[in-house]
Amino acid sequence: MKNILSKNQIERYSRQIVLKNIGPVGQQKILKSKVLIVGSGGLGCPVADALCRAGVGTIGIVDNDKVSLSNIHRQSFFTSKDVGKYKVKILKERIKLINPETKTFIFNEKITNLNIKKIFKNFDIIVDGSDNFKTKFLLNEYSLKYKKILIVGAISKFDGHIFSFNFNNKKTSCLKCFYQTEITDEFLDCESEGILGPVAGIVGNIQANEVIKKVLKLDNSLDSSILIINLLNLSFRKIKFLKKKNCACKKK
Repeated sequence: MKNILSKNQIERYSRQIVLKNIGPVGQQKILKSKVLIVGSGGLGCPVADALCRAGVGTIGIVDNDKVSLSNIHRQSFFTSKDVGKYKVKILKERIKLINPETKTFIFNEKITNLNIKKIFKNFDIIVDGSDNFKTKFLLNEYSLKYKKILIVGAISKFDGHIFSFNFNNKKTSCLKCFYQTEITDEFLDCESEGILGPVAGIVGNIQANEVIKKVLKLDNSLDSSILIINLLNLSFRKIKFLKKKNCACKKK
């Protein structure tokens, strides 16, 4: 890989280029990376913000929701003037203002097993910012099938969960290996359970951090692990888990 960055790029990314784990070569890897974000809410907003500022070259965003007034306290890309507008269209506009070099592709639709192959095909890393387990398990299934890297996030109240799976590695467990019993969406119900705004920002930024580490192939990732955080008592726990017997990922 040629070690060539423009003068503008050197200035824009100077504070991370100086990091010994990145440098000019690492920055070029970031510029060439292609990341898909599913969900443009409390998690998707900080992920998109951090990644475009870091210089991720191509970002895709999937969501069919419109902004509501209750979104604004935790979804950092939106303002009161955006209520009623489609989230993905606003994100594309804001990303262009932050970093005109980032190519942004938006999918103003809900991701399903009918469109996921078409949406997935041009991206290497998938970031889950969805608010329901049906979507999370769908992303898990197809990331496994197409050997993508998947970074999963979940938030509720003062709590957050972050997972990382590299399905290029045959030893990698999957999301269903952790949730060994039937799981409901009660944990993710911000409307009834509530959510502190900064929790979404912190979890989303950790997901973005994991993406950049994956792009740079740095060690100490969350592969086959869950990071559990509670911001009320400031506890952080990292737990590794193995492939579950008879799970679909065992056959890959």
